[in-house]
Amino acid sequence: MSANTSSLLHSLDYIAPPDNGLDVVYADATLLVVNKPAGLLTVPGRGEGKQDCLSRRVRTAFPTALVVHRLDMSTSGLLIMALGRTVQSLLSRLFAKRQVEKRYLAVVAGRPPAEGRIDLPVGADWPNRPRQKIDLTEGKAAGTRYRLLSHDPAADTSRLALWPETGRTHQLRVHLLAIGHPIIGDTLYAEPSVATGAARLMLHADQLRLPHPGHGESVLFSYPAPF
Repeated sequence: MSANTSSLLHSLDYIAPPDNGLDVVYADATLLVVNKPAGLLTVPGRGEGKQDCLSRRVRTAFPTALVVHRLDMSTSGLLIMALGRTVQSLLSRLFAKRQVEKRYLAVVAGRPPAEGRIDLPVGADWPNRPRQKIDLTEGKAAGTRYRLLSHDPAADTSRLALWPETGRTHQLRVHLLAIGHPIIGDTLYAEPSVATGAARLMLHADQLRLPHPGHGESVLFSYPAPF
């Protein structure tokens, strides 16, 4: 095992954050919206010690809650869960048809242009899983729009709003790395000086907009970033 691989595996040791109760943003008879803390898995992981996760915590209070989509362990923010199989099917179709608009906030190294779109295919970096990479031959199409919100000249960091048009694994992290602006606190992809720039990955899902599965009207859920 190379030193690089050993370091990567060590960085992926899972210690779930304390269970201080659910942060429920919205709940009705059909769906539940919660704020996932950074460092918590959405669903159980493989292996021992990775069973504590958001979905299990949610089901202690909402037994019929079912997963519809996921957030990376290191990412915080809004997550929708369906209350029952019928609603899960409806919400899954909305995600599949890209009728759910997701917005993220991130703090990145450097200063990118005021706005832009990243159109680069993403695929698994098999020798270094769970890392992903830009793969122009076998990767899956992936698109991300972004807008510069502010820049900190002293730290040379920027705050961005991000709209993923696809949902590839680690898409935002890989896309921002590819254009030379890795996310601060990203211990999986960024160089050490950037990876150690924050105690957590500076990525947060702050908005979700979708047609409500019950009445069909557009609803917007939001939760401010904790950074």
